Amino acid sequence: MTVEEELRAVFVRHEPLTPPTGPLRAAIDRLVVRRRRRRRRIRAGATALAVLAVLGLAAPQVVDPPGERAVPGVPGVPGGEPGARSGALNVLLVGVDGSARLADSVLLVHVPADRGRPYLVSLPRDLEVPIPGRGTGKLNSAFASGAGDGRPDLARGYEVTSRVVTDLIGVRPDAGAVLTYPVLRELTDLLGGVEVCLPRRVESAHTSRVFRAGCQRLDGAASVDLLRQRRGLPDGGLDRDRNAQIFAAGLVRQAGDQGVLGDPVRLSRLVATVGPKMVVAGGGTPLLDLLRVVPELKSLDPVGLNLPVDAPATGDWRVRTDPAATPQFLAALREDRLDRWVAAHPGRVTRTR
Repeated sequence: MTVEEELRAVFVRHEPLTPPTGPLRAAIDRLVVRRRRRRRRIRAGATALAVLAVLGLAAPQVVDPPGERAVPGVPGVPGGEPGARSGALNVLLVGVDGSARLADSVLLVHVPADRGRPYLVSLPRDLEVPIPGRGTGKLNSAFASGAGDGRPDLARGYEVTSRVVTDLIGVRPDAGAVLTYPVLRELTDLLGGVEVCLPRRVESAHTSRVFRAGCQRLDGAASVDLLRQRRGLPDGGLDRDRNAQIFAAGLVRQAGDQGVLGDPVRLSRLVATVGPKMVVAGGGTPLLDLLRVVPELKSLDPVGLNLPVDAPATGDWRVRTDPAATPQFLAALREDRLDRWVAAHPGRVTRTR
């Protein structure tokens, strides 16, 4: 018998002992699927973190409401059961002026339970509201009431503003952040500028800049200049709120267009640079749960809305809620049916591009 024949005989004898290939192939397929899922989770986590960073929720300076239990080993993150948060979410963003005392913009980000498009709901800074311990005043002064004199306490300013907003809309924000103009300027420049599409020409009352109607890319300084403008606009502060919605939507889109959403290295640099300069507040929902929610969004292109208000009287900067439209709007917000409200009131939607 030749060597070749002996080898064939050995293979024949041992062939029954060879394990079937089916289970091996199935195991390899399972491993490939797990690795693909892991890569998708990494990309989804990066996307979530980037969006929350843009919205001011990834900063390490976290302020927990009194009585909240911190998660062991995670400073500043409130306690809670692990797993993604279900139901609608409301995030309160407060933009403060150069003195960090008055709230120039108050924006509620509503994420519906079905994880469709988020809603950017502007609450007018000149809205007449009850302020704890101060009687009735404009919404922007609620922040000043909490921040105090001297060196402003941003966390306390947010706390009072959040309380006023909760009483107004009937929903306690799940989380929130305070954003100052220097932070917005630096964040915008780090992202390479932001494209905004304005419905009308805006002349700056503070500089010589003129923002033309239509789409244009703004750097950090120009963006902050635009966000400050209300004088000369037909609806004053309400038009400024709409411009803030347009800017916020452009900021999120720019983060995606620049590849920050899928680049953990760039994202970590962004958060490390801007994060320590922001103050983030918890409102009962662990911030880590918010990270798990954002990747579920079907679209990052938000819907801009303004709280329905009556036109201010001549010579009066204060505005008041619309007695007919506001209750319906707030009911839709609380009951998580803003999609139906928008469908019934398309003229109240702000075009963000």
